Amino acid sequence: MSKPIDNLTQAMKFAGASRPRVGGFPYLAEVLRKAGVTRNVWSLPSCQSLYLTQEGPVVMQGAPLVNGAVDVPAFDEEALIKALRVDQAGESTFPEFLDATWRAGVVRYDVDLKARTVAYQGCNGEEYIEAYPAVTVA
Repeated sequence: MSKPIDNLTQAMKFAGASRPRVGGFPYLAEVLRKAGVTRNVWSLPSCQSLYLTQEGPVVMQGAPLVNGAVDVPAFDEEALIKALRVDQAGESTFPEFLDATWRAGVVRYDVDLKARTVAYQGCNGEEYIEAYPAVTVA
């Protein structure tokens, strides 16, 4: 295993074991930031995640949300915000969150761990940017 993969894996294990149910994303993001991750770019519906780290880039391939040819949902900011609030309240799993963002027309999202923002993007240039709070990790 390479140093970037090992570093990322250890950070994700730590965050998974200690992150709160409510407000879990800012906690995970802070753990990753402290581990040297600067950006995390998700491609939907393929569920491919690119981590840009100080040690080097790492790509992770998750289980795709769809198979074969499918129509891309129209970008729906209201549905996206609803999916975000449900997730922030700890009322959805990560796979449910990914599915809801895809159904809201998100084809990519880009987490900037330095700026503490997430940009959600549709296929026609639509974009919704949301800041997330700084948290303290013990």
